[in-house]
Amino acid sequence: MKLGRLLLAGGAAAAAVQAAPLVTFLPAGKGLLPTLNGRGRAGHVALTFDDGPDEQSTPRFVALLAELDVTATFFLLGQMCERYPAMARRLVDAGHEVAVHSWDHRNHLRHRPGRQTADQLARTVDLIEAQSGVRPRYFRPPYGALTTAGLVAARDLGLQTVLWTAWGQDWQRTCTPHSVLDEVTTGVVAGGTVLLHDSDCTSEPGSWRATLGAVPLLVDWCRERGLEVGTVGAHGLAA
Repeated sequence: MKLGRLLLAGGAAAAAVQAAPLVTFLPAGKGLLPTLNGRGRAGHVALTFDDGPDEQSTPRFVALLAELDVTATFFLLGQMCERYPAMARRLVDAGHEVAVHSWDHRNHLRHRPGRQTADQLARTVDLIEAQSGVRPRYFRPPYGALTTAGLVAARDLGLQTVLWTAWGQDWQRTCTPHSVLDEVTTGVVAGGTVLLHDSDCTSEPGSWRATLGAVPLLVDWCRERGLEVGTVGAHGLAA
């Protein structure tokens, strides 16, 4: 009985340590750790896309961003890079930045203790570099679920962890270009980091189309306010 209570207490303590960094993307945490949450230059907006690359949707974002003369950062899943091996290079050739979103989209809180998170990140870094010719510099965990293991693994791989200050909730079946824009602009846009999705691999099928329609609306909204839109690398984040 005593042993059982000790094991439960130990498990709870381990879970608390593992989950402790999750406070960083709560509202209070955003004020305490602005760089981690994507606060950069005041007149700049970092435009980011998660969950790609996807052969059906990502090329449409590449073409649209070229028309808008905008570059962005794409947080890639290793599984998707493996499925579409030419896409990471295509993004880099178009002037975009490639970054790490883990190998698959499982919440890192569900990883087994030990090296599972580190192995996923290292595997993804190596594949992105092999495919694109560029070693990624940034990491964002699936669901924004930061863990101690994820932070340590990212640091050991030379990756800077970046979350977001505004998102479009563009994974939903009912989203539209205007609903995505409205949702983004309720967050911190000026000097912040915007999270959107260029793939529906973890979202409602076809939801990326609303995002595609929202991108020019968002770029216009930013430019009307004198804000430059670009990559995380150009955002002036403190190291």
